[in-house]
Amino acid sequence: MADDFAAIRVRAEQHGLFETTILHGHLADAEPMTAALETVIRERQASEAGISRSNVGGWHSKTDMLDWGGAAAAKLADIAVKMAKRMSRFDGREPEWSVRMWANVSPPGALNMSHAHPGVLWAAVYYVATGEPGQGGELYLEDPRFPLPQMTWPGFRAIGADGAPQDTEHRIAPKRGDLVLFPAWMRHGVRPYLGGGERISIAMNLYVK
Repeated sequence: MADDFAAIRVRAEQHGLFETTILHGHLADAEPMTAALETVIRERQASEAGISRSNVGGWHSKTDMLDWGGAAAAKLADIAVKMAKRMSRFDGREPEWSVRMWANVSPPGALNMSHAHPGVLWAAVYYVATGEPGQGGELYLEDPRFPLPQMTWPGFRAIGADGAPQDTEHRIAPKRGDLVLFPAWMRHGVRPYLGGGERISIAMNLYVK
């Protein structure tokens, strides 16, 4: 009986489904804005103890940077919203957008634990200073599909449409002036920074109503 089935062949195509859109770009001619942001963040850090969220070993401002960040912070928020609008479609009336913004200053050894931003549509991060290249501090974005199968079979990775094993996370090594925008439900974090000096970034939550 088994020989009756020997000639069966499988013809199948692999398809990549449910694309997750990530924006990673560099803001051209943004150095004056970036320098202004660095100045105001340093001033705020000197006068405010900061709060604890996902940060380990670094300074995290309160989420009211639009109140004290001046024109540079308002400009950055406007740019982030414009980019988010390009990556969004709404059925019906265009919603109203709002932004919460905060600053992070990370010395050597600092990191951000994996986390997500519930109740937020898009998350964004702008890089004011990135420290020494190749010394860690990468932003990582986790593939949300993989925790459950890995709980069953640690080390499991599905084969992608290109025939290669899929990565369970994507890392970004940013530069000064880079802007990254991603869905806020996606778990993300920052790898430990091992170089000299400090890294400075600005995180944003983009809301709609």
